[in-house]
Amino acid sequence: MTPGVGLDEGLQYHKDFTLSITKALGDQLAAALNGLEPVPLHEDSIKELKERAGVYQLYLNGEFVYVGKADRSLPARLRNHLLKISGRRRISLEDTTFSCLYVAEDFSALAPEQLLISHHKGMGNIPWNNNGFGNKDPGRQRDHTIPNRFDVQFPIDLDRPVEGLEPGEITLHDLLEKVKAGLPYNFRYGRSAAFKDQLITVPEGQATADEVFRLISAAIPDKWQITALVGYVIMYDDSPAAYNSAWRYYRAGQAIDVEPEAEPAGDVEVDQPDQDG
Repeated sequence: MTPGVGLDEGLQYHKDFTLSITKALGDQLAAALNGLEPVPLHEDSIKELKERAGVYQLYLNGEFVYVGKADRSLPARLRNHLLKISGRRRISLEDTTFSCLYVAEDFSALAPEQLLISHHKGMGNIPWNNNGFGNKDPGRQRDHTIPNRFDVQFPIDLDRPVEGLEPGEITLHDLLEKVKAGLPYNFRYGRSAAFKDQLITVPEGQATADEVFRLISAAIPDKWQITALVGYVIMYDDSPAAYNSAWRYYRAGQAIDVEPEAEPAGDVEVDQPDQDG
């Protein structure tokens, strides 16, 4: 008679098996994206994309730097990044490329970008998801905080011309609106009824952001100031308040340069919900 196998004899014939569906999905998404040929982050490339949800990866000088998602429109999301990078110093769109995958709308509920982040984080190669690249305007309550590392590494370009700005007389209210619309980074400012009646003359020639901010700061009351943070610009009636991430103040028509603080390393960032169509 063949003896039976007892559990107390150290021989195990059953155990739990756990299948990590999320890890498998993340690995497959990463493999599919890595199998694509990145193309320049230019409008010519973006306009060929379908208006669909998806995930994407960005590369700088051929090196993978960022993974993100678009809940509705990949083209809209990538245009946001194109605009952001175009307004930064020390970085060029010529060196930035992308690849992307379309995903079904119901797949977005599985947070595919988080699956990709988990995949790449394990290999330690996800730099821009860890330094604030995908952050949007944090709002007034975050203006005094230490800047994220992307903004410190690639600060806004104040020498960039303001698009759509024409010479001539204009109200301060309308000028502020045009500057906000004509820059590739956010310009947030306080409101005043007096701005609707105050006239400013915009000189001939294509003015840079720096030149326009000097012009505006000379026209606003002394208690107001324009502050160029490393990631965006604000204007409020709080002069001479200091901001951790400021690198230039505009007061009474003059520019005052300062040294911004840097942010320590933080957790991996997940994109805020996008606003694409």
